[in-house]
Parts: sequence; C-alpha cells; structure tokens
Amino acid sequence: MITKEQFLLRQPSMPEETETDKFYFNICNRLAEVAKEKGLFPSYPEKVVERAALVMIGYYQDIISDAGVWRSFITECRRLYGYTVPFFSREGDEYFDFELNKADVRFMVWYALSMNYENRRVCNPYDNELIEGADIWFELLESFYEEAPIPVNYRFSAELELHNEEDRPEIMRLANWLFLHCYLMTPAFALSLSELASEYDLTNEEGVIEMQKRLDAAMWQDPTGPLALYLGEWLYLIVEGKPAPEPKEEKLSEPHKYFTSFTKFTGGKRLQFFAGYEELNKFFIEALGWPEGEEHLSQVKNDHDFVLMVDENKGMLLARNVARCIASPDNPLYDKEYAKSHAIDLLTERGLCPGDLLRYVCSQGWLPDAHFPGSEDYKLVEETWDFISRCYLQAYYRGD
Repeated sequence: MITKEQFLLRQPSMPEETETDKFYFNICNRLAEVAKEKGLFPSYPEKVVERAALVMIGYYQDIISDAGVWRSFITECRRLYGYTVPFFSREGDEYFDFELNKADVRFMVWYALSMNYENRRVCNPYDNELIEGADIWFELLESFYEEAPIPVNYRFSAELELHNEEDRPEIMRLANWLFLHCYLMTPAFALSLSELASEYDLTNEEGVIEMQKRLDAAMWQDPTGPLALYLGEWLYLIVEGKPAPEPKEEKLSEPHKYFTSFTKFTGGKRLQFFAGYEELNKFFIEALGWPEGEEHLSQVKNDHDFVLMVDENKGMLLARNVARCIASPDNPLYDKEYAKSHAIDLLTERGLCPGDLLRYVCSQGWLPDAHFPGSEDYKLVEETWDFISRCYLQAYYRGD
C-alpha cells in the first residue's frame, strides 16, 4: 500500500496536506490495488508498480489543473519531433490537448516502469503487458475525471515571471519541486541519482554533506526528465510558455588541429573504424603525428571495434566495442546480425557511445537495426532515436 507520506512527498505543497490530497491519494492507491487485483504488470515488483502509480497520479493532477508540466512536455515534443507523445501519437491521431488521453497514460506507464526497474529498463513500449495495464488504468482515471476537484497548489506557475525579482522565491520553490519531486522528472533522474550517490560514503555525516552539495549543483548542471532538459529549460517552458533562448555556439577561428590532420589523412572523412587496438594506435601515429614506438591510449588496449570521429570545434572522440552496429558504407566491421541484438544499446546504455557520435550516426541513418527487445518495429526506433537517447542517456547524451 502507498503511504500518505509517499504521496505527500511528491506534492507541490509538501509537507503540508491540502483539502484535495485525500481524493488523489485514494485514487493513487486504487491504481495500485487494481494492478494487484487484476495481475497487471506481472513482470514488475509490487513496489515498482506503486511508484508508477505515484507517477501516474502526478500526471493526472497536472492534467486536471493544467499545471503546465505536461503541457510543456508535449509542446516541446511537437517542436522537436512533430509528434505529441513519443511512441503513442503520430500524425493524424486523435489527441485532446490539456485533457486525459490514452496515449499519455500508455507513455507514462512505459516511462515510469522502465526508468524504475533495472531488469526491464529497455522495454518495448508496445509490450502487451504494458498496454493492457495502461488501458485499464486509463479507464479507472477516466471514471473519476468529471468529479475530480482541481488540485490545490498545482497552478504553481500561474502569473509568475521568470526574471521578476519579486517572484524569485516562488521560482526557486518551483525549481526545487521540479527537480526533486515532480512526477515527470524523477523517473528519468533515478539512475543519475543512483550514480551520483555511489560517489560518496553515506554512512558518515561528511559524505552526506558532500552528497547534498553535489545534488544542489546537479539541480542546475544536470539534465533531467524524459527530454533531458536542463532545469532552466524546463522553467522557461513551464513559466514563460516558450523554449529557452538558444546559447550562441562559439566557433574557433581555425578548425581544431585534430580535425585538420584527421580529414587530410582520410580524404575528408570524419569517421574511421578499427577492428583492434594495433590499427587504432597506428592511425594515431600516421594520421595525427603522435610519437612512434608508443602505445597511445593504452587503457583501451583490450577493447575492439573502435570508432574515431573528428569534429571541427571539439576535436576527436573515441567509441569502443560499437563499430559492428554502425551501417556506414565505409565501415567494413558492420555486422547486421550482431547489430540486431546490440544496436539499441547505443541509445540506452550510458557511456557506450558519445553523444556527438550517436547524433551523427543516427542522423545519417546508420543505425537501422536498433529495435526494442521483443519487437521487430525498427521504424519505431528510427522515428524516435533522439527521444530514446535523451530519456535513457540524459547527461551522457546532452552534456558536453
């Protein structure tokens, strides 16, 4: 059973209890109870399903009050991709803005369960188990929709101005809630939080203090949510109703020295593929002029299937153990059968493929074999690769 403390922790008014909390707390528990009674989501532990119910009730409250978080998400999806809800809404599909939609519920079930359960983290959004459970949850939420009261304190962005000094305390309160407790942000940040916590010894006070400092910094420095936006970007969307201004990209007066050497040696090609370390090291010496007789980047000596990419501004980056997945016409290592099993890893496994390389490869159509386990729908991933990368990889995809 979901406790009142768990529910209140995720409310904008926490730790205070409002007059509408009881209504939504009861529905939240009803979602969990229905899942248990009907045997929904059998592949997931009960506690994970309860977390999904908490996420779902947050979405429900947002929709009923038009709090702005969900509205910002779908608006940005339309701007970035031309569709409303990843996986579940395509051009021509019926969709009602700012109201309860089956596509929303299906997405939120996939998102909450996938992000919160490592054993099924990379799960097909159209898995029958997820679709069946989501549709039953949708029917339950729809049955209460007309009588649902507007949640107290969910219109937190109303009449706020992002750059108004008088609004600063409320903006900071909103920022804190968005990053630490909002239903849309916390599932995607769960793994990031786990990685962050692993850096500190939380058995002593000093470790806890250092962890809190890092978390405070992460609030503004790390992307979060299913679109891996930075908190400033989310605030612009929610409060201002528009995307944050694009930062001006500073270009070097001259191309990076590695770019010049690399492309001169390769005849203008930005990517090179190497089966093993010896070939890679030879390229460093012959193409980049690194000292002969040395083992350069020897820490990758035991890896294989390397990809080197060069960028005019950033220089050179290296990926290992991924070349067999990349269907570049210049890649002799590409292995279609291997890629069918492993290409999705590039979009979902943190640290496997640098973001710049991943964007370049996918924009060229060179990851055609990526699909969710249990699905043969390659087109689904082809259409949503940027969203998938943002959602799973977070800072590993959007960070520098």
